[in-house]
Amino acid sequence: MGFLLLIGAIAAEVAATTAMKYSDGFSKLWPSLVTAVGYIVSFVLLAQALKSMSIGTAYAIWSGVGTATVAALGLVLFGEGLSLAKVAGIVLIIAGVVVLNLGGAH
Repeated sequence: MGFLLLIGAIAAEVAATTAMKYSDGFSKLWPSLVTAVGYIVSFVLLAQALKSMSIGTAYAIWSGVGTATVAALGLVLFGEGLSLAKVAGIVLIIAGVVVLNLGGAH
C-alpha cells in the first residue's frame, strides 16, 4: 500500500509543478490553485506512505521520479532543450535512487 500512496504523491507533485509553470508566476488563478492543492495532496500522500516505508527510500523515489518526470514534461510540453548535461543529470538521479534501494535504505 505504501508504494501506491507514493505513486499518488509523485503524480500530485508532478501535476502541481507543471501547473506552477502554467500559473505564470501565480498570476493565473486556476493553475495557481492546482499548484497549491497538488502540493497539499502530494505531502499528505507522502506522509501516509511513510507510515509503511523508510524515509530514505520514499523520499529518494518521490524526489527522483518527480524530478525526472518534470524534466521529461519540460521537453514535451514546453519545448525545453535536451543537452548531454540534462541527460546525465537525469541518469544520475535514477542511479542514485537505485543505489539507495540496493544499499538497504529500506
